[in-house]
Amino acid sequence: MSADLESLKQWIGRTETATDYVTVPAVNRLSATLDRDDPFPKMGDPLPVGWHAILFPRVVRHSQIGPDGHPQRGDFLPPVPLPRRMFAGKRTTFAAPLLVGDELHRESVIQNVTIKDGRSGRMVFVTVKTDIKSPRGVAIVEEQDIVYRGEPDRNAPPQPAQKAPGRAVWKHEVTPDPVMLFRYSALTFNGHRIHYDKPYVTGTEGYPDLIMNGGLTTLLTYELARTHASTPIRFMSSRNVRALFVNRTITFCGEPSTDNKTAKLWAQDDTGAVALTAEAEFA
Repeated sequence: MSADLESLKQWIGRTETATDYVTVPAVNRLSATLDRDDPFPKMGDPLPVGWHAILFPRVVRHSQIGPDGHPQRGDFLPPVPLPRRMFAGKRTTFAAPLLVGDELHRESVIQNVTIKDGRSGRMVFVTVKTDIKSPRGVAIVEEQDIVYRGEPDRNAPPQPAQKAPGRAVWKHEVTPDPVMLFRYSALTFNGHRIHYDKPYVTGTEGYPDLIMNGGLTTLLTYELARTHASTPIRFMSSRNVRALFVNRTITFCGEPSTDNKTAKLWAQDDTGAVALTAEAEFA
């Protein structure tokens, strides 16, 4: 297994390109999914910060889907021989706005493959760096971490809860339900079964219920900062540290710095355990 994992580093440097469009229907559907009462989008409107998450989904033929609902491994992403795959976090720089109607071009590269041993066993982290270019030049630069894990030890003690990194000055509660997860998965063309297939996620992967999409948790954290900050977000880093589940209230929290140039952000579950931490920088 160790030799197989080390061979995955051969994927470092592999590249992929794609084209996508910021369309009126997609923006309108995401607004509805987030339960916002926005005006109907128009061509030329700026895309809200963080909403690029619905762009550039991985699209493969149905026969190329793996047992977990993701595309089979070994095309662009390396064929990690560990069964569980999750979104772990990202670091995003916003250089310029995207506009509704833009044709966009994405250039992605496998930046790193890291093998680690943690509390839950062997893990492989794959870091993908992406540049998103609009007709006006580079708009977004993002590094995204994907983590692969082995099957969990169901007799292991639960992961200790992480404490909140600050005092919640900003706060917003969301209780995701299966329809919300399904709609977001549909918008992002995400077939990962942990978000909609309860028999699979409870029986095969051993979780207690449908799992909140990590990208949606991150997006709602953006929404908290975007709602309260007086200037636009220029950079945000986030790290997903704990699974969240449907029908359980998530509290999104933020503590801005005294000069309002930065903010600590986090999401915590209904027990108070932190599930995501983030830091934002403002213009």
